[in-house]
Amino acid sequence: MPHAIVTGASSGIGEAIVTALIEKGYQVIGLSRSRVERDSAQFRSVQVDITDEAALIRTLADLPVPDALVHAAGMMAAAPVGELDHDVSARLWSLHVRAAEIMASRFAPEMGRGGRIVLIGSRTSRGAANRSQYVATKAAMVAMARSWAIELASRGITVNVVAPGATETPMLSQPGREASKPVMPPVGRLIQPQEVAALTAFLLSPEAAAITGQEMVICGGASLF
Repeated sequence: MPHAIVTGASSGIGEAIVTALIEKGYQVIGLSRSRVERDSAQFRSVQVDITDEAALIRTLADLPVPDALVHAAGMMAAAPVGELDHDVSARLWSLHVRAAEIMASRFAPEMGRGGRIVLIGSRTSRGAANRSQYVATKAAMVAMARSWAIELASRGITVNVVAPGATETPMLSQPGREASKPVMPPVGRLIQPQEVAALTAFLLSPEAAAITGQEMVICGGASLF
């Protein structure tokens, strides 16, 4: 049975990814700040604030090396230049980038051939008004993924970014994004977490072995304009 570690497992995209992987026969360890209860022997909840570097490192030391690592934990913050808060920037970086670095450094050296790493990014990684702090971390994710993909390709390990547009999750309405409201995609509806999970699950599959170092955008046409 393949084994996956998924961050942000308690809600939104992370929760949907856990569900999709369980359905595909994975044993899943879900990392989140709150404990997650699931009626499945294939799931184990691990409570940890992954922005606490020391706590994350201690937690990872006790976990088995996974076949698949999915970093789905995220937060949104929006503010125009001139009103940027350093503490917010530091938290975004710690959550989106530094946690990914720590996890990849822990597991990638020991992953076997066929290992998979997927980072959940954003279709705004090339820039969006009033979201510079958030966007900078998502752009960094793409650069990291491409770099790791080059390093790990010869070992048969792939690294990709799944970059959703506005997705119907609790994060869409969380405080802190008043300066940048979500825009409805041209398809006339928000992206569903299950759609992001399905793409992620495909990238973890043997059929996706030749896909690496890519930013896969799923945005309902929002990136066309």
